[in-house]
Amino acid sequence: MNRKLIVGLMSGTSADGIDAVVADISGSGRTLRPQLLAHTYHAFAPALRKRILHACLHGTVGEICELNFELGEHFARAALAAIRTARLKPAQIAAIGSHGQTVHHLPNAKTASTLQIGEPCVIAERTGITTVADFRVRDMAAGGQGAPLVPYADWVLFTHETRPRIVQNLGGIGNLTFLRPGAELEEVIAFDTGPGNMVIDAVTTALSRGRKTYDRNGRWAASGQTSDKLLRECMKHPFIRRGLPKTTGREEFGEKFLQWLLARARRLRLSSADTLATATEFTATTIASAYRRFVLPKLNARELEGLQIILGGGGVKNPTLVRMLFEHVGVGTLCAHEDFGIDSSAKEPLAFAILAHETLLGQPGNVPSATGAKGAVVLGKIIPGLGTKRDH
Repeated sequence: MNRKLIVGLMSGTSADGIDAVVADISGSGRTLRPQLLAHTYHAFAPALRKRILHACLHGTVGEICELNFELGEHFARAALAAIRTARLKPAQIAAIGSHGQTVHHLPNAKTASTLQIGEPCVIAERTGITTVADFRVRDMAAGGQGAPLVPYADWVLFTHETRPRIVQNLGGIGNLTFLRPGAELEEVIAFDTGPGNMVIDAVTTALSRGRKTYDRNGRWAASGQTSDKLLRECMKHPFIRRGLPKTTGREEFGEKFLQWLLARARRLRLSSADTLATATEFTATTIASAYRRFVLPKLNARELEGLQIILGGGGVKNPTLVRMLFEHVGVGTLCAHEDFGIDSSAKEPLAFAILAHETLLGQPGNVPSATGAKGAVVLGKIIPGLGTKRDH
């Protein structure tokens, strides 16, 4: 019932490329059932990634204007590549759900606002497929923070009748969804925990002078020792102490934070390995701190014993980060999205395919208990497709 083939597109805070999925989706809400048909990855060239990261904090109006259309072309190509991988034709696809590329997110500004680029009209024109985009802005218009939006999909995919679960994303930013056993949507708790890979990757890039953009398998951090002093200073960041709802991004943990962290490491005479070990432990500690403040007190002893922590995102490939996280949390069982038949890199684009599906049905897709919105709202802007079949 209501079965549709939907493409989901996602480029995260790390701005390294676009994950794309094709999903066969039926039902709605708790009855929604997605079947993943294809998952592809469209990497950004290093020069393009550099331009995106520059635009996030320093881009001129002209640069962002042009980049918006340029990224639209990349999102369109990523969508068509995923459709080909699924051995389908564009005419068979009901819609594309595109998160776009966040360049600025200001949920706590005097005028709360957010900006994702990757022009959806370009996507619709190049593919001929109806495109749903700009998911965050309606939630913000309704008084929310515009994030996190993935919790709706987490609720659909991972709610268990007897087990409590934390779905922990380790992307550029770390965020979690807490699902009580048999949770109703209004019971879902979700928020950003702080940096995920963002600070780790930035420190790696800076210390290697651009020769590396990430700490492969966490080896560099594993060779160092954490500086307890620097870690304590990092944990004084105002975001860590903030109450719910809470979201963050490059504005708080980007270039300015990086330069502060590197300067403090130099003053403390830390080696490169020790600096990276501390940055990695900082991510793990922020996540564990969030659990202790907002999640674990809600569980009794029996529920703590049955707790599953489901890890996703690029940080899953960093065993040093995963080890540190397990040591700091100390309870529950760590799992990966793959244990549930979902590639870690496919979950977020799948989430936006799910949200696009719900939008087409006129169903709300935000979780007010997570975003702080005054109520449930239908998300996104719908850009109609061409209405005619094209041979791609």
